[in-house]
Amino acid sequence: MRLLNTDMPGVLILEPQVFGDARGFFFESFNRRRFRELTGIDLEFVQDNHSRSGQGVLRGLHYQIRRTQGKLVRVVVGEIFDVAVDLRAGSPNFGRWVGIVLSADNQRTLWVPPGFAHGFLVLSTTADVLYKATEYYAPEDERTLLWNDPDIGIVWPQSNGELQPILSAKDRAGTPLRLAEVFP
Repeated sequence: MRLLNTDMPGVLILEPQVFGDARGFFFESFNRRRFRELTGIDLEFVQDNHSRSGQGVLRGLHYQIRRTQGKLVRVVVGEIFDVAVDLRAGSPNFGRWVGIVLSADNQRTLWVPPGFAHGFLVLSTTADVLYKATEYYAPEDERTLLWNDPDIGIVWPQSNGELQPILSAKDRAGTPLRLAEVFP
């Protein structure tokens, strides 16, 4: 496994060492000791989540305000544009975002630290997204940041013209950054 930095300090890309032959491939999708060696981060993951979504579905931007979650995100089917937004008020990167393509083909994993909102747009026909979380889901702590807030300015991929994502009611009603609960 090797570590790649993103444009956002703390948000990291992990690339596995893939062993392939005529039968297919094998790789370790997570190894706690190697993750700690590469990142200096030693956290316990307490929950694994799996979502399946169709093309054009946008999930997010989600975060938990008190019981904050770090997320280790990867795609096992399809392709997504994955986004993290820094919501740490004291950070020099507050309100900035970073986005990368995760896919079953590139086999990359994205580390989204606590203190960030997270979301993704499905680029392929379908996508199965798996992610490990460092804290249990707590619906009373969950918040949703507005996916298209102009103050954040996320540049979502589009196929033809204006992006018209498929959103849940919760994601359509997300809170703009200027009104959002953020981290100290």
